[in-house]
Amino acid sequence: MSNKVLIIGAGGVGRVVAYKCAQHRDVFGEIMLASRTKKKCDAIAEAIHQAYGGRKIKTAKLDADVVEQTVALIRKFQPDLVINVALPYQDLPIMDACLETGVNYMDTANYEPKEEAKFEYSWQWAYQERYQKKGILALLGCGFDPGVTSVFAAYAQKHYFDEMHELDIVDANAGSHGKAFATNFNPEINIREVTQRGKYWQDGKWVETEPHEIWKDIDYPEIGPKRSYLIFHEELESLVKNFPTLNRARFWMTFSEQYLTHLRVIQNIGMAGIEPIRYKGIDIVPLQFLKAVLPKPEELGENYTGFTSIGNRIKGIKDGKPRTYYVWNNCSHRDAYLETGTQGVSYTTGVPAMIGARMILEGKWNGKGVFNVEEFNPDPFMERLTLDGLPWHEKVDIDLQMD
Repeated sequence: MSNKVLIIGAGGVGRVVAYKCAQHRDVFGEIMLASRTKKKCDAIAEAIHQAYGGRKIKTAKLDADVVEQTVALIRKFQPDLVINVALPYQDLPIMDACLETGVNYMDTANYEPKEEAKFEYSWQWAYQERYQKKGILALLGCGFDPGVTSVFAAYAQKHYFDEMHELDIVDANAGSHGKAFATNFNPEINIREVTQRGKYWQDGKWVETEPHEIWKDIDYPEIGPKRSYLIFHEELESLVKNFPTLNRARFWMTFSEQYLTHLRVIQNIGMAGIEPIRYKGIDIVPLQFLKAVLPKPEELGENYTGFTSIGNRIKGIKDGKPRTYYVWNNCSHRDAYLETGTQGVSYTTGVPAMIGARMILEGKWNGKGVFNVEEFNPDPFMERLTLDGLPWHEKVDIDLQMD
């Protein structure tokens, strides 16, 4: 095929997406990697060329905040699909550029305003009519969570349930990077996400909690019990919309006590702030300054050990009888690094992005408008997960231990 893809973003996830696309040149014929820092793109392109040979990935300098720059690059390269793995604040400018140029769009995380720690799909869902009229597709949230967790739900509904009633998404990072404190993806986004108020779906409405107020010890496969905290995660918003029989939907994530202690200190001294402060005549956003001094997520992989474990635990009914179902993936940080030079959190986000892009380019997922991944047939995606490095496992009619 002569498909062309433009990947925007050269962090850890962008690196993985580029690596995985380069492994399938029969699908991804031409690849361009673009970022504000072109030398990062060049380094990734050279590493991939050394690993696989063949045609070298093209690179470009791009400020994705500026719609006109993205439009110009799209018109020059003429991709069939834009894969956005830049910052969530940049989702809308990139969607605008795709709309203007008539090119399909996909991302791994929903939009979040730079000036407010709030992420929800409403801003992107608002593009539905415009994308339909343009005759193009926007695929939202095709990482792991959101992404694979949503496909897991669609797969469960298709094959195991007549009605799903309770959903718990459980996300453990049981790895160690050897740093006193670091975030596994962009600190600016990570810290904003985990310090906001919690929220879950119960009986047709959202219930809010204080940050980290609700926790439980969850037993993860091959890992064991880990303290897990209820937080809000974006896929809950689309899943309760697309699977209306859900009476309860929650998201749990593990944090070590050391991580939470650092987080509390960061908040208490004002370093998690997103409002600019004036320092020696210069406006500085504390969280952006903190990002600059913390270890870079894409550089954590070399000494990372352990696993991630992410999955869905679901209760419902099938043929009038109660049913439970657990589907999950465990990913080795070490294996991820040996393949792509980055850690497991980036790997588990980047691999599904490549698979989602493949689904679009091969016509297995298609349509006009704005879609979340659970709206498409999960089967071809699930098949590719195992083939592309994220094998999954399932158990039926077991004690989910989530009451």
